[in-house]
Amino acid sequence: MGKIILALVAVILAPLAGGLLAGVDRRVTAWLQSRYGPPVLQPFYDVLKLLGKQKMVVNPWQALSAYVYVAAAATSVFLFFAQGDLLLIFFVLTIGAVFLVAGAMAAPSPYSQIGAQRELLQMLVYEPLLVLVIVSMAMVTGSFKITAILDHPTPLLHDLPLMFIVLGYVLTIKLRKSPFDIAASQHAHQEIVRGVLTEYSGPYLALIEIAHWFEVVLVLGICSLFYATSAVGVVVLLAATYFLEILIDNVMARMTWRWMLRSVLTVGFVLSVVNILWLYVA
Repeated sequence: MGKIILALVAVILAPLAGGLLAGVDRRVTAWLQSRYGPPVLQPFYDVLKLLGKQKMVVNPWQALSAYVYVAAAATSVFLFFAQGDLLLIFFVLTIGAVFLVAGAMAAPSPYSQIGAQRELLQMLVYEPLLVLVIVSMAMVTGSFKITAILDHPTPLLHDLPLMFIVLGYVLTIKLRKSPFDIAASQHAHQEIVRGVLTEYSGPYLALIEIAHWFEVVLVLGICSLFYATSAVGVVVLLAATYFLEILIDNVMARMTWRWMLRSVLTVGFVLSVVNILWLYVA
Protein backbone atom coordinates (compact mmCIF):
# COMPACT_ATOMS: atom_id res chain seq x y z
CA MET A 1 0.00 0.00 0.00
CA GLY A 2 2.88 2.34 0.79
CA LYS A 3 4.35 1.86 -2.70
CA ILE A 4 1.00 2.60 -4.32
CA ILE A 5 0.60 5.82 -2.33
CA LEU A 6 4.15 6.83 -3.26
CA ALA A 7 3.40 6.10 -6.92
CA LEU A 8 0.21 8.18 -6.85
CA VAL A 9 2.06 11.09 -5.28
CA ALA A 10 4.79 10.72 -7.93
CA VAL A 11 2.21 10.88 -10.74
CA ILE A 12 0.96 14.17 -9.29
CA LEU A 13 4.42 15.65 -8.74
CA ALA A 14 6.14 14.33 -11.88
CA PRO A 15 4.66 16.97 -14.26
CA LEU A 16 5.63 19.67 -11.78
CA ALA A 17 9.18 18.36 -11.63
CA GLY A 18 9.30 17.96 -15.41
CA GLY A 19 8.04 21.50 -15.96
CA LEU A 20 10.58 22.92 -13.52
CA LEU A 21 13.35 20.99 -15.28
CA ALA A 22 12.19 22.45 -18.60
CA GLY A 23 12.30 25.94 -17.07
CA VAL A 24 15.76 25.41 -15.62
CA ASP A 25 16.83 23.98 -18.98
CA ARG A 26 15.79 27.20 -20.72
CA ARG A 27 17.57 29.40 -18.19
CA VAL A 28 20.80 27.40 -18.32
CA THR A 29 20.67 27.40 -22.12
CA ALA A 30 20.19 31.17 -22.09
CA TRP A 31 23.13 31.51 -19.69
CA LEU A 32 25.33 29.46 -22.01
CA GLN A 33 24.28 31.73 -24.88
CA SER A 34 24.84 34.96 -22.88
CA ARG A 35 21.11 35.69 -22.70
CA TYR A 36 18.85 36.32 -19.71
CA GLY A 37 16.23 33.77 -20.67
CA PRO A 38 12.56 33.30 -19.69
CA PRO A 39 11.31 32.73 -16.13
CA VAL A 40 11.78 29.25 -14.70
CA LEU A 41 8.00 28.88 -14.53
CA GLN A 42 7.51 29.80 -18.21
CA PRO A 43 6.76 26.16 -19.28
CA PHE A 44 3.78 26.15 -16.90
CA TYR A 45 2.54 29.47 -18.30
CA ASP A 46 2.80 28.04 -21.82
CA VAL A 47 0.87 24.88 -20.94
CA LEU A 48 -1.85 26.82 -19.09
CA LYS A 49 -2.22 29.10 -22.12
CA LEU A 50 -2.54 26.08 -24.41
CA LEU A 51 -5.16 24.50 -22.12
CA GLY A 52 -7.26 27.64 -22.41
CA LYS A 53 -7.35 27.60 -26.21
CA GLN A 54 -10.11 26.15 -28.37
CA LYS A 55 -9.85 22.44 -29.20
CA MET A 56 -8.98 21.93 -32.85
CA VAL A 57 -7.81 18.72 -34.52
CA VAL A 58 -7.71 17.44 -38.09
CA ASN A 59 -9.54 14.24 -37.09
CA PRO A 60 -10.63 12.51 -33.85
CA TRP A 61 -7.72 10.07 -34.03
CA GLN A 62 -5.33 12.89 -33.12
CA ALA A 63 -7.25 13.62 -29.93
CA LEU A 64 -7.27 9.94 -28.96
CA SER A 65 -3.54 9.70 -29.64
CA ALA A 66 -2.81 12.66 -27.36
CA TYR A 67 -4.86 11.16 -24.52
CA VAL A 68 -3.24 7.73 -24.88
CA TYR A 69 0.22 9.28 -25.04
CA VAL A 70 -0.16 11.17 -21.77
CA ALA A 71 -1.92 8.21 -20.12
CA ALA A 72 0.91 5.85 -21.09
CA ALA A 73 3.54 8.28 -19.83
CA ALA A 74 1.72 8.74 -16.51
CA THR A 75 1.25 4.98 -16.14
CA SER A 76 4.96 4.41 -16.75
CA VAL A 77 5.84 6.84 -13.99
CA PHE A 78 3.30 5.16 -11.68
CA LEU A 79 4.79 1.72 -12.33
CA PHE A 80 8.32 3.03 -11.82
CA PHE A 81 7.64 4.56 -8.41
CA ALA A 82 5.56 1.50 -7.47
CA GLN A 83 8.88 -0.33 -8.02
CA GLY A 84 7.44 -2.53 -10.73
CA ASP A 85 9.01 -4.42 -13.61
CA LEU A 86 11.31 -2.39 -15.87
CA LEU A 87 10.34 -4.38 -18.96
CA LEU A 88 6.65 -3.69 -18.33
CA ILE A 89 7.44 0.01 -17.91
CA PHE A 90 9.30 -0.05 -21.22
CA PHE A 91 6.37 -1.65 -23.05
CA VAL A 92 3.87 0.85 -21.62
CA LEU A 93 6.14 3.74 -22.61
CA THR A 94 6.39 2.33 -26.14
CA ILE A 95 2.59 2.23 -26.48
CA GLY A 96 2.46 5.97 -25.87
CA ALA A 97 5.23 6.64 -28.39
CA VAL A 98 3.43 4.58 -31.03
CA PHE A 99 0.21 6.54 -30.54
CA LEU A 100 2.11 9.82 -30.84
CA VAL A 101 3.39 8.68 -34.24
CA ALA A 102 -0.07 7.41 -35.24
CA GLY A 103 -1.62 10.77 -34.40
CA ALA A 104 0.92 12.58 -36.57
CA MET A 105 0.38 10.08 -39.39
CA ALA A 106 -3.37 10.76 -39.25
CA ALA A 107 -2.84 14.35 -40.41
CA PRO A 108 -2.39 15.09 -44.14
CA SER A 109 0.32 17.70 -43.52
CA PRO A 110 3.66 16.74 -45.14
CA TYR A 111 5.53 18.23 -42.17
CA SER A 112 3.55 16.03 -39.78
CA GLN A 113 4.09 12.96 -41.97
CA ILE A 114 7.85 13.50 -42.19
CA GLY A 115 8.02 14.20 -38.46
CA ALA A 116 6.19 10.94 -37.74
CA GLN A 117 8.61 9.01 -39.94
CA ARG A 118 11.56 10.56 -38.16
CA GLU A 119 10.01 9.80 -34.79
CA LEU A 120 9.80 6.15 -35.85
CA LEU A 121 13.48 6.26 -36.78
CA GLN A 122 14.30 7.65 -33.35
CA MET A 123 12.34 4.83 -31.75
CA LEU A 124 14.28 2.37 -33.91
CA VAL A 125 17.46 3.82 -32.42
CA TYR A 126 16.72 4.27 -28.72
CA GLU A 127 14.39 1.35 -27.97
CA PRO A 128 16.93 -1.47 -28.63
CA LEU A 129 19.49 0.44 -26.56
CA LEU A 130 17.03 0.93 -23.70
CA VAL A 131 16.20 -2.79 -23.75
CA LEU A 132 19.93 -3.59 -23.54
CA VAL A 133 20.29 -1.23 -20.58
CA ILE A 134 17.40 -2.93 -18.77
CA VAL A 135 18.73 -6.40 -19.57
CA SER A 136 22.20 -5.49 -18.29
CA MET A 137 20.68 -4.21 -15.05
CA ALA A 138 18.86 -7.51 -14.66
CA MET A 139 22.12 -9.40 -15.29
CA VAL A 140 23.70 -7.62 -12.32
CA THR A 141 20.75 -7.79 -9.92
CA GLY A 142 19.14 -11.04 -11.11
CA SER A 143 15.73 -9.46 -11.67
CA PHE A 144 13.89 -6.90 -13.78
CA LYS A 145 12.19 -5.59 -10.63
CA ILE A 146 13.18 -2.15 -9.39
CA THR A 147 13.08 -3.49 -5.83
CA ALA A 148 15.99 -5.82 -6.70
CA ILE A 149 18.01 -2.86 -7.96
CA LEU A 150 17.29 -0.84 -4.81
CA ASP A 151 18.35 -3.82 -2.67
CA HIS A 152 21.61 -4.29 -4.57
CA PRO A 153 24.53 -3.57 -2.18
CA THR A 154 26.71 -1.62 -4.63
CA PRO A 155 25.87 1.07 -7.22
CA LEU A 156 25.15 -0.32 -10.68
CA LEU A 157 27.41 2.39 -12.09
CA HIS A 158 30.41 0.40 -10.86
CA ASP A 159 29.38 -2.63 -12.95
CA LEU A 160 27.71 -0.83 -15.85
CA PRO A 161 29.64 2.37 -16.63
CA LEU A 162 29.39 1.89 -20.39
CA MET A 163 25.67 1.12 -20.17
CA PHE A 164 25.15 4.46 -18.44
CA ILE A 165 26.73 6.14 -21.48
CA VAL A 166 24.33 4.16 -23.67
CA LEU A 167 21.45 5.40 -21.51
CA GLY A 168 22.79 8.91 -22.10
CA TYR A 169 22.10 8.47 -25.82
CA VAL A 170 18.53 7.46 -24.97
CA LEU A 171 18.13 10.49 -22.70
CA THR A 172 19.41 12.85 -25.40
CA ILE A 173 16.87 11.52 -27.89
CA LYS A 174 13.98 11.57 -25.40
CA LEU A 175 14.84 15.12 -24.35
CA ARG A 176 14.80 16.11 -28.05
CA LYS A 177 18.26 17.61 -27.79
CA SER A 178 20.78 18.25 -30.55
CA PRO A 179 22.17 16.42 -32.43
CA PHE A 180 19.13 14.11 -32.29
CA ASP A 181 16.22 16.59 -32.40
CA ILE A 182 15.23 15.51 -35.90
CA ALA A 183 11.54 14.77 -35.21
CA ALA A 184 10.39 17.73 -33.09
CA SER A 185 12.81 20.38 -31.91
CA GLN A 186 12.19 22.42 -28.75
CA HIS A 187 14.05 25.45 -30.12
CA ALA A 188 12.37 28.73 -30.99
CA HIS A 189 13.14 28.59 -34.71
CA GLN A 190 10.83 25.57 -35.05
CA GLU A 191 7.82 26.78 -33.10
CA ILE A 192 5.69 26.95 -36.28
CA VAL A 193 6.86 23.75 -37.97
CA ARG A 194 7.67 21.15 -35.31
CA GLY A 195 7.66 17.88 -37.18
CA VAL A 196 5.59 15.27 -35.38
CA LEU A 197 3.83 18.03 -33.35
CA THR A 198 2.97 20.31 -36.31
CA GLU A 199 -0.76 19.51 -36.45
CA TYR A 200 -1.29 19.57 -32.67
CA SER A 201 -2.51 22.74 -31.00
CA GLY A 202 -4.33 24.00 -27.93
CA PRO A 203 -5.18 21.51 -25.17
CA TYR A 204 -3.91 18.52 -27.15
CA LEU A 205 -0.49 20.08 -27.57
CA ALA A 206 -0.55 20.82 -23.84
CA LEU A 207 -1.23 17.14 -23.13
CA ILE A 208 1.72 16.13 -25.28
CA GLU A 209 3.97 18.60 -23.46
CA ILE A 210 2.84 17.21 -20.10
CA ALA A 211 3.48 13.68 -21.36
CA HIS A 212 6.97 14.77 -22.35
CA TRP A 213 7.55 15.97 -18.78
CA PHE A 214 6.47 12.56 -17.51
CA GLU A 215 8.93 10.87 -19.88
CA VAL A 216 11.80 13.11 -18.79
CA VAL A 217 11.16 12.24 -15.14
CA LEU A 218 10.95 8.54 -16.01
CA VAL A 219 14.23 8.42 -17.95
CA LEU A 220 15.99 10.42 -15.24
CA GLY A 221 14.52 7.97 -12.74
CA ILE A 222 16.11 5.10 -14.64
CA CYS A 223 19.39 7.04 -14.57
CA SER A 224 19.05 7.36 -10.79
CA LEU A 225 18.98 3.56 -10.45
CA PHE A 226 22.65 3.50 -11.39
CA TYR A 227 23.51 5.06 -8.00
CA ALA A 228 20.51 4.05 -5.89
CA THR A 229 22.63 3.28 -2.83
CA SER A 230 23.17 6.96 -2.02
CA ALA A 231 20.70 9.86 -2.10
CA VAL A 232 23.56 12.34 -2.46
CA GLY A 233 25.03 10.25 -5.26
CA VAL A 234 21.68 10.25 -7.08
CA VAL A 235 21.38 14.05 -6.87
CA VAL A 236 24.96 14.62 -8.07
CA LEU A 237 24.62 12.06 -10.86
CA LEU A 238 21.33 13.47 -12.16
CA ALA A 239 22.48 17.10 -11.93
CA ALA A 240 25.72 16.33 -13.78
CA THR A 241 23.91 14.25 -16.41
CA TYR A 242 21.25 16.87 -17.11
CA PHE A 243 23.78 19.69 -17.32
CA LEU A 244 25.84 17.61 -19.75
CA GLU A 245 22.73 17.09 -21.89
CA ILE A 246 22.13 20.86 -22.00
CA LEU A 247 25.79 21.47 -22.85
CA ILE A 248 25.70 18.91 -25.68
CA ASP A 249 22.53 20.54 -27.01
CA ASN A 250 24.28 23.91 -27.19
CA VAL A 251 27.56 22.82 -28.73
CA MET A 252 26.23 20.30 -31.26
CA ALA A 253 24.41 20.95 -34.52
CA ARG A 254 21.45 18.86 -35.64
CA MET A 255 22.59 15.85 -37.66
CA THR A 256 20.74 13.81 -40.28
CA TRP A 257 18.72 10.70 -39.50
CA ARG A 258 21.23 8.59 -41.42
CA TRP A 259 24.04 9.84 -39.19
CA MET A 260 21.92 9.16 -36.12
CA LEU A 261 21.18 5.58 -37.14
CA ARG A 262 24.75 4.83 -38.07
CA SER A 263 26.53 6.49 -35.16
CA VAL A 264 24.18 5.82 -32.24
CA LEU A 265 23.43 2.20 -33.05
CA THR A 266 27.08 1.43 -33.78
CA VAL A 267 28.46 3.10 -30.67
CA GLY A 268 25.56 1.95 -28.50
CA PHE A 269 25.80 -1.70 -29.48
CA VAL A 270 29.62 -1.74 -29.20
CA LEU A 271 29.52 -0.23 -25.70
CA SER A 272 26.74 -2.64 -24.69
CA VAL A 273 28.59 -5.72 -25.92
CA VAL A 274 31.84 -4.64 -24.23
CA ASN A 275 30.10 -3.99 -20.91
CA ILE A 276 28.13 -7.25 -21.01
CA LEU A 277 31.25 -9.25 -21.85
CA TRP A 278 33.02 -7.51 -18.99
CA LEU A 279 30.26 -8.71 -16.66
CA TYR A 280 30.81 -12.29 -17.79
CA VAL A 281 34.59 -12.06 -17.39
CA ALA A 282 34.36 -10.38 -13.99
